[in-house]
Amino acid sequence: MSLGASEGIPGAASEVTEQRLHPVTPLRRAWAPVAVIIGWALHDPSGTQRQLSRLTTDSLLIGLAVLVPAAALYGFLTWWFTHFAVTDAELRVRTGLVFRRTAHIRLERIQAIDVTQPLLARIAGVAKLKLDVVGTDSKDELAYLGEAHARALRAELLARAAGFAPETAHEVGEAPVRRLLHVPAGMLAVSLVLTGATWGTLAAAVVVPPVLWFATHSVWTVLATALPLLGAAGASSVGRFVGEYDWTVGESPDGLRIDHGLLDRAHETVPPGRVQSVRIVEPLLWRRRGWVRVELDVAGSSNSVLVPVAPRAVAESVIEQVLPGVTVPHALDRPPRRAGWCMPFWWRGYGLAVTDSVFVARHGLLRRRVSLVPHAKVQSVRLTQGPWERYKGLADVRVDTGANKTVTARLRDADEAALLLAAQADRSRTGRREARPDRWMAENRRPGARKPEPGGPGAPVNV
Repeated sequence: MSLGASEGIPGAASEVTEQRLHPVTPLRRAWAPVAVIIGWALHDPSGTQRQLSRLTTDSLLIGLAVLVPAAALYGFLTWWFTHFAVTDAELRVRTGLVFRRTAHIRLERIQAIDVTQPLLARIAGVAKLKLDVVGTDSKDELAYLGEAHARALRAELLARAAGFAPETAHEVGEAPVRRLLHVPAGMLAVSLVLTGATWGTLAAAVVVPPVLWFATHSVWTVLATALPLLGAAGASSVGRFVGEYDWTVGESPDGLRIDHGLLDRAHETVPPGRVQSVRIVEPLLWRRRGWVRVELDVAGSSNSVLVPVAPRAVAESVIEQVLPGVTVPHALDRPPRRAGWCMPFWWRGYGLAVTDSVFVARHGLLRRRVSLVPHAKVQSVRLTQGPWERYKGLADVRVDTGANKTVTARLRDADEAALLLAAQADRSRTGRREARPDRWMAENRRPGARKPEPGGPGAPVNV
């Protein structure tokens, strides 16, 4: 099947070939009618129970005989009417059984493409492509494609986005990857055991249900409380271990590649230049071992973890790959001692440092968090004072990033904060003016290409 190229797109081919998703895709789509019925049943459980009590074996078999073919037909038709095509300038995705929808994704606006494989998809040998596009909060996706087809299409789309000619883009292949970090399973398991949130939720799941039983003697009240608590405890321990298992970070001209997952495998990319801020998290029980966790705020992306656990020196070396030219400062200035009148004891956990490249703020005593914001990523800077802070001559300086996050330097001297406000506004303007664009150079995606020195001739241009 062919589709005419869009008019007015320079260099667009006169004809492109449309493709369909993998034949197992209807199995995924077929769950939609079943999900509607399950949602209706959960919405009115008492009514559902009355209806089920009235069903006979014959009526149940007749219902299944109607529902299963209807779900299968729905899945097949949605698959049949879904096509995608790659033109010289865009990726087109046509969907819709009754109401047609065509998505036009400009190739030059693609920042990253993630490959994800849920457990059943791994068994079936298929994968899902998630596209991170500039200017969109949610990711467009193609689900499902054959695993080899998905990787080849990902490499072709990234090559075209990097500027390769359409006739050669499919020959480029995946960009080379250099491993930077691999988290051993033993270290990950120990780090979860030493995390306070794991024990807190587990203790709540053990203590709260018996207390409620003695207070109410209601099984439903106990179950309604215990199940969410047990789920939270599992998510903070077993769930995190399964999701962060075999965590590997690699360096590529496309950005940093992150592979992880025990059951569901994910192959994510941190787009170059899209990182708005970095957080170094150091729980109390990790400090003796010198371990930290690194989290990210990426504009238009759901990627939030860079390193689940690693020695500080190793984590900082990875941060330097995300924020080229940035050295993580270790000496941060505390607020003046009179800040203790506004925040007794906890004021000691606050700190501030400003370098030529980043704004750094620390907060927390038990769970210490150090946030780094490149000056070029600061969208606005504000000075705030509460009445008690004003009386004590203190102020907070807040910087807002492009990921709708705010990093705050708490309880600074008011005169220092005023100077910092003006200086940070100047640094942000200068940083945006001198920042390199958030895109990678096409020549650096060629296999075997040598990584240039930062700032040197032929250095990657990051958007």
